Amino acid sequence: MSEAAARLPWGSKALALLRVGLSSAVAYRGEFFVWILTTNMPLVMLALWTRVAADGPVGRFGARDFAAYFLGALLVRFLTGSWVVWEMNFAIRDGSLRTRLLRPLHPFLHYAADNLAQIPLRLVVAAPIALALGLVAGPSRLTHDPVQWALLPVTLAGAWALVYCAMLAVATLAFFAESALSVWELWMALGYVLSGYLVPIELLPAGMRAVAAWLPWRYTLALPLDTLLGHVDRAATLRGLAAQLAWTATFLIAARALWTRGLKRYESFGG
Repeated sequence: MSEAAARLPWGSKALALLRVGLSSAVAYRGEFFVWILTTNMPLVMLALWTRVAADGPVGRFGARDFAAYFLGALLVRFLTGSWVVWEMNFAIRDGSLRTRLLRPLHPFLHYAADNLAQIPLRLVVAAPIALALGLVAGPSRLTHDPVQWALLPVTLAGAWALVYCAMLAVATLAFFAESALSVWELWMALGYVLSGYLVPIELLPAGMRAVAAWLPWRYTLALPLDTLLGHVDRAATLRGLAAQLAWTATFLIAARALWTRGLKRYESFGG
């Protein structure tokens, strides 16, 4: 890194990274919107479950409740998604990680800044979905608790952090294996069910609900979604935030340990 960059305050470095990340997001907005268009599974499930509920409610969910749920799931997914696992896996495999290692901040922070800088574009996409959710759900299908509304952005930030740190932990496996993406594909396959992405967790069999409560996937989507829709009370949201924090810390510690060990291996082989 340059001496001038090294002397910059940490906050200035972070702001510079966010500016660069936003410029990159705007430059590659086509790829960003392709990702948006491929994240359409909640709309498929919305059509399926509203059809199922046309003959009568399923649990607490009528047709309009399912519509509110899956529009909310799409909104949460857009606001909390990340793709660092693909970026890091590629950078490790093709050697471009070396340029990140020369920059003034840790690569984990560079990737985080790249993701966070895309929030303005995410909000552009999220706004019409939020409007549709408000029109479909109406006041009766959203939480009435102002404390829950205040906790909602915290749960969204926690969901993003959990997904991001889990991706870091998986991506660092690329130091030791041909590709980490197969591991992430397994994560996503389990998460489709255990996060509430394909079906509300409360509609799963009792045994699966109990398993989901202890695993990280629930806290990447169901927690902010249930908070938004008023399906949980304040105490449950706070317990969920504690679980989010614990899982995020666990994955971050694992990522740092794998990074330290993998980087030594990477440098010893001339990466």
